[in-house]
Amino acid sequence: MANIKWKRYLNYIVISALAVLFAVLSLTGTLKLGTQILLEKITISIILAVSLSMVVGFLGELSLGHAGFMCVGAYIGGKVACLVDGDGNSHLILITAILVGGVVAAICGFIIGLPALRLKGDYLAIVTLAFGEIVRSLFLNSTPESFGSTLGLKTPRYDSRFLLIYGFVFVLIALAVIQNLIKSKHGRAITAIRDNEIAAKATGINITKYKLLVFIVSAFFAGVAGVLFSHANYTVQSKTFDYNYSIEILVMVVLGGMGSINGAIISATLITFLNEELTTILTGELSVLKDLLYALILILLIIYNNAPALKGVREKYNLRAFVGKIRKHDPAADKDDEAKWHRVPTKIDMNEVLSTDLVVKESRAEKGDRGGK
Repeated sequence: MANIKWKRYLNYIVISALAVLFAVLSLTGTLKLGTQILLEKITISIILAVSLSMVVGFLGELSLGHAGFMCVGAYIGGKVACLVDGDGNSHLILITAILVGGVVAAICGFIIGLPALRLKGDYLAIVTLAFGEIVRSLFLNSTPESFGSTLGLKTPRYDSRFLLIYGFVFVLIALAVIQNLIKSKHGRAITAIRDNEIAAKATGINITKYKLLVFIVSAFFAGVAGVLFSHANYTVQSKTFDYNYSIEILVMVVLGGMGSINGAIISATLITFLNEELTTILTGELSVLKDLLYALILILLIIYNNAPALKGVREKYNLRAFVGKIRKHDPAADKDDEAKWHRVPTKIDMNEVLSTDLVVKESRAEKGDRGGK
């Protein structure tokens, strides 16, 4: 028990405890409907942020088409639920729709990622952005019988009491898959590609393979979030999954810290709550200010994290320094390093090795020559 690093499982413990708490409150009817809907949106946002963090934070590639994969999952999963069960209250149908929507989104991630991930930087961002707009346009111009055309696809609204629980369950599944992948040898290869792609390729890492793996896993969970979104609403409209929504997901990742899963969880929760509050405050033409706010937050974060003039401010005011002030360092509590050279078990005492006089031995030939003389 002492060897277990509880820090690695802290997010699992916290989310599991919250899931049990809200599940009990929801099933007993204590939780308000508005709170249930907010928690549904928060779980969807967490899945989106954690999955995009794989691409942006750990792989180091900029993707602006995450809303496109969510759009695929929302339409495909919603259509499956409509064809099989019009009421949408079957647990088996919901799980089937989630799996189908996630797999179709993953296939789209493979199809787009195979040629696109050979690009870098701004070019990859442009391609993923174009993919999101193409997907949205295809569903927008579909026939009313297939995906609802401009009016959107009518989907069965799942019971909020149970959809909330499914949201937390798939948050835990997403965390389990993504965290274990990142902490494995494959995760070390992924971060090596982020740090230096040329050096990673020189060591034998298959760049295309790992980029595709990250893109597929990220697209799968974006599709899962899309299916949950479709079951949390009565209608799925393509205008929801526009460029601004992709930027909103990207802000969640950047605000939480690049390559930080826990940070993505916290920022997704805060931004979703802020989004709900701003929706009620900024109505009508003022709703445009909400998108401007996200863009402003993203710009300020990029400046703060990269400006050389702010290096001293970043080092002085950060979460690690704040935690260090709370937990005062006690030098007496420091343990000796078990890897020190004098603690390494050897057959010969190290002091004997250091005190040994080195004498050059003469060979037999040299002795014979000296005897002949």
